[in-house]
Amino acid sequence: MNTWEYAESIESSSIVNIEKKYGIFIDGKFQTAKSKKFIKTISPSTEEVLSSISVGNKSDINSAVDSAKSGLKIWSKLSGTERAKYLFKLARLIQERSREFAVLESLDGGKPIKESRDFDLPQVAANFFYFAGWADKLDISWNTKGLKPYGIVGQIIPWNFPLLMLSWKVAPALATGNVVILKPAESTPLTALLFAELCEEVGLPPGVFNLVTGDGTTGAALVQHPDISKIAFTGSTAVGKYIQKETADRDIGLTLELGGKAANIVFNDAAIDQAVEGVVNGIFFNQGHVCCAGSRLVLQEDIHDEFVSKLEKRMQSLRVGNPLDKNTDIGAINSKEQLNKITSLVDEGVAEGGSIFQTECDLPSNGFWFKPTLFTNAQPSYKIAREEIFGPVLTTLTFRTPEEAIEISNNTEYGLSAGIWTEKGSKILWAADRLQAGVIWANTFNKFDPSSPFGGYKESGFGREGGRHGLLSYLKVQS
Repeated sequence: MNTWEYAESIESSSIVNIEKKYGIFIDGKFQTAKSKKFIKTISPSTEEVLSSISVGNKSDINSAVDSAKSGLKIWSKLSGTERAKYLFKLARLIQERSREFAVLESLDGGKPIKESRDFDLPQVAANFFYFAGWADKLDISWNTKGLKPYGIVGQIIPWNFPLLMLSWKVAPALATGNVVILKPAESTPLTALLFAELCEEVGLPPGVFNLVTGDGTTGAALVQHPDISKIAFTGSTAVGKYIQKETADRDIGLTLELGGKAANIVFNDAAIDQAVEGVVNGIFFNQGHVCCAGSRLVLQEDIHDEFVSKLEKRMQSLRVGNPLDKNTDIGAINSKEQLNKITSLVDEGVAEGGSIFQTECDLPSNGFWFKPTLFTNAQPSYKIAREEIFGPVLTTLTFRTPEEAIEISNNTEYGLSAGIWTEKGSKILWAADRLQAGVIWANTFNKFDPSSPFGGYKESGFGREGGRHGLLSYLKVQS
């Protein structure tokens, strides 16, 4: 079969200026970490060292908390209207420098430039605009003046959507009158460091936003600090459990957005071509590095063969390669560690008896890559159908009746998201009412809006981000 050959269309990286070393951002300025320790951050697509970042220790966290206390005295005296002005300024600057942010995100994280440019950055700006609009309406939004900010908020964000997760957390926290100490993922800190520069540029009062980079020990020091009033974490379920245990004996607010193993249910009356596109978007978006990824395809038995045939054909058209190439659909896996995890789970899936299909494509010689992968003939008991792989791997399960589809979909420790594909509105409502998931999409997948709350049940965490519910996560009842 003849196929189109794409000419490369590489986004220039000259727009970004990456420092050789970065300090931490405390009291409104960059400073040298007391630890004097650095780790390298690399580009997962080339394994090239991009920069060295500071590893904050307990002393650095103490300094950040002291700074936040001073910042809170200033921030708490500002009206909602005044706080909103800073958030609007940040939103506009993010828009103005969106190309720079997008290129940096793709370099540091490995995601395709068309995703960071067309999805991440518009969403980031939209979140700051949205929560800026709420800052002066908190009293009237719930018809009460009995709510107040927590104060000093510790926020820990993951490596899969670094800047977007920053916006989900920082914007509502600042809008509600809190001050922030942010700890980004150790493998993708660069866009958070650039955001800190914007905070300095807009004149955000010192101490209102603090950034301490580092590894797991830095995050642990932040969680354990007695003067932190609220922790917001997005990441793995294992780390979420650790944080919940660490904070169990303290009067502290906690929001956890953890792992997922979402079911994408396709009924036999669905528009198959549309559903194929939705399934591809649901699992291969951002290389499958998505907590709400539709990693289980729950397919009605009588359309299995036709659907899988079309799905494999569509998968074969996906382009894997340079994240800065505008033609790329699948970028690099974020790290060697994550690639090893994906490879191990896929090998186990084959060993357990699953039938594997992988696209025919040449992978770059440098960097961390994995071919788009589909498993069929899998059982719900297989590890690939139970554990979060967090990569471009889709597992197919079949059902005969709608009741069986719900039973299979809910047969997981997670409860973050789900998808339903059918032409009948009544079937959508029936299924949605029975699915144990915080976010449910109907005849679409991976659609987000700042005004829509996001979060899960069971081991996918608790609390909500986005919308009015996301604001409530940063407010507490006055004692």
